[in-house]
Amino acid sequence: QVQLVESGGGSVQPGGSLRLSCAASGRIVSIDDMAWYRQAPGQARYLVARLPTGTSPIYADSVKGRFTISRDNAKNEVSLQMNSLEPEDTALYYCHATIRVPTDTLPVGAWGQGTQVTVSS
Repeated sequence: QVQLVESGGGSVQPGGSLRLSCAASGRIVSIDDMAWYRQAPGQARYLVARLPTGTSPIYADSVKGRFTISRDNAKNEVSLQMNSLEPEDTALYYCHATIRVPTDTLPVGAWGQGTQVTVSS
């Protein structure tokens, strides 16, 4: 019913910047929440930044002051501007959204396919 498509990953040197984008499509009534997670090899997936509708963003301590999450509600899109990138930011980044669809009274969670970010000199 719902699909999330990410873009914007790539390779960058330490101190560089990247911008990730994620677009939700399908039978969407509304979106409660959009977020970015990341997973490095051999590690668990964890929250990087989250922006619920109508509230302030939430960031992992490791990215505060460097990453900025934003949403375009009219386009059902979420972006993650990543500045001052560090080798420790290298991971597969996933978009997640909590979405209300016409066929369910409860919101459903959806994941993107992931986009690779590599920070290396």
